[in-house]
Formats: sequence, C-alpha cells, structure tokens
Amino acid sequence: MIRSRLAALVAVPLLSLGVLSACSTPDTVTESTAPTAGTGGASSAESGLLEAQGLAGKSGREVVEALDQLDVDRPLAVGASVRYDEVLVSDGVTEEVLPIDGDEFYLSLAPYETFTHECYFHNLGTCRGELAETDVHVTITTDDGEVLVDEDATTYANGFVGFWVPKDVSGTIVVTKDGKTAESPFSSDAEGATCVTTLRLA
Repeated sequence: MIRSRLAALVAVPLLSLGVLSACSTPDTVTESTAPTAGTGGASSAESGLLEAQGLAGKSGREVVEALDQLDVDRPLAVGASVRYDEVLVSDGVTEEVLPIDGDEFYLSLAPYETFTHECYFHNLGTCRGELAETDVHVTITTDDGEVLVDEDATTYANGFVGFWVPKDVSGTIVVTKDGKTAESPFSSDAEGATCVTTLRLA
C-alpha cells in the first residue's frame, strides 16, 4: 500500500532544503528550524505530510525501512534524512521529525564499481547508488571481532541496502560481488555516518 501511494508522487521534485540536502555531508547540514512534532503528537499539517505518503502512524524505524526499500526511481516527492536517533521527513514545505527508538543505528550502504557520490546522512528520498537491485554479500564486524551481519543481500531500487546495527560501536564493512571486494570502516555513535558510499568493488 505504501508503494502504491508513494509511486504516484515520485515525479514531483523535492524542493531544496538545507537540512535535507541530497546525501549531505556534515559541513552542509544545518540545524532544522522547521516545526517538529511535540510529545503530544504531530500537528494537523505534519500528520497530513505523513498521511499523504502512506506513512501515518508508523514509527521512525518503519518509515526508514518503507522509504529506503520503496521500489521506484528517485527522487521521491518527500525527502527523509536519517540521523543517529531520528529521521527528518520533509516535502520542502512541511517537516516532520520522527524519533528512531531503541538501541539500533541505521547503516545504509551503496557499493559501486564505476561512480559514487559524497554522502554522510542517508536521504531516503534522493540518494541513489550505482548498483540497483544487485546481489551482494555483506559482512559487518565490530572492532572487537563481533560479527553483526554476514548475509547475502540485494540492493534496493535506489542502489542502497540497509542494516540495523547496535549504536555506539565501530568496525568494518566488507561487501563482495562476483569476486570483487569493497571495504570501509563505520561508526554508529552520535557522530557516525548513516550513509556509506565509499565501498568500491575491485
């Protein structure tokens, strides 16, 4: 249902908004000045934003998964910047900030062979990787040697594949495809990148 409701909107360009710039870096991201949802619930405008995307009533984690795995071309009509403990959703006019509860951190990977882009906070509505719908094997291991992920995966329509890992750890990501390997460090602390685009397969 989410796919059908969002698919009709993807042709609408996302308005430029500093806090939701495409695949932004820490230096280009500014603090949000848009209204956010309070503890008493979202305003009618904010509720309308999520409802229009088929996301009303969903948790921050559910919104991240739904938008990242949406099987349509980018950009979407809505941007959504994934942070340490929240996701900022915006249509360029209205913004909704949803908490990502729990002790897990969203790590979105875009392995590539030919081209990539600079990225720090993964934008679910605009970020695009080179290898869409591509089979890969992903291993994510902490510096202490704990294996968090060791599985076959298929990148989404946006060229990324996402994993929930424990917060406040660091380690190494290894991606393999057709005999090629890519490796990159990661950190899931409050300053960590949710978007990893440095995984060149060679």
